Amino acid sequence: MFKPGLLGSSVTRSLRSATRHPPSTRPYANSSVNPAEVSHFQALAAEWWNPNGSSRLLHLMNPLRHDFLNSCLRSQSEGPPSGQLKYLDVGCGGGIFAESAARLRQTQSVTAIDPTSEVIRIAEEHARQDPLLYGSGRLKYLNNSIEELEIPTTENAQYDVLALWEVIEHVKYPSEFLQLCLPFVKPGGWIVLSTIARTWTSWLTTKVVAEEIIGIVPRGTHSWDQYINEDELRAFFQKQQGWAGPGGVRSMGCMYVPALGWKFIAGSEAYGNYFFGVRKNPPTP
Repeated sequence: MFKPGLLGSSVTRSLRSATRHPPSTRPYANSSVNPAEVSHFQALAAEWWNPNGSSRLLHLMNPLRHDFLNSCLRSQSEGPPSGQLKYLDVGCGGGIFAESAARLRQTQSVTAIDPTSEVIRIAEEHARQDPLLYGSGRLKYLNNSIEELEIPTTENAQYDVLALWEVIEHVKYPSEFLQLCLPFVKPGGWIVLSTIARTWTSWLTTKVVAEEIIGIVPRGTHSWDQYINEDELRAFFQKQQGWAGPGGVRSMGCMYVPALGWKFIAGSEAYGNYFFGVRKNPPTP
């Protein structure tokens, strides 16, 4: 039997009380950080920027991240943002997306965070190879979890895009984790993520084939029972006040095709890997 919906629970008492405390002292009962996951990615950090290493599939997927994000921005009825974008890349790893986003002409800044100290060190080391990028203030890395960031108190301090690429299936408490992310997005901004549906198909492709048979993903990277279905995410955000208004939810399935790379596959979000975007309702005129 499939595990019950991971995102179906309401906000816990600890999260409700957290919003009443100053950002620097707010408590949280359940950290999103899974020590086992941190240890796993710590061991893989040295290979993060090797395009043929253990992170090869992340390098190949990165262009699709931008394509999906751009489709979300273009879908806005009032048109894409006219100003430069501020990004918060949560669970940034070694910085594959963060660096590519920081180089975009329409980017104002990228703040990239990860609780794994070694991958942040690798990310900073790689960024230093480009003085114009690292010294410009467009890219900042922090060895933090989302719980450790101060909650923005003004719209100017919030972000246009909060990215969770291949992250949510690795956190211990996904519902609480997403609740912690919500205040960081400004009205009209987007949360974009990629993850994996919890189906027998995904168990076969990601655990058996990818990790055990072909070995294109390091063993132990994924836990099938932590995968989250698209309809669970959709239901979660539809319950959040001020989110997922008309046209404010988008999803697209994707699949890795050997020798061809990652491809968007409409409808496959119900079976395996997929992208998901949700918009915070824009201010009313």
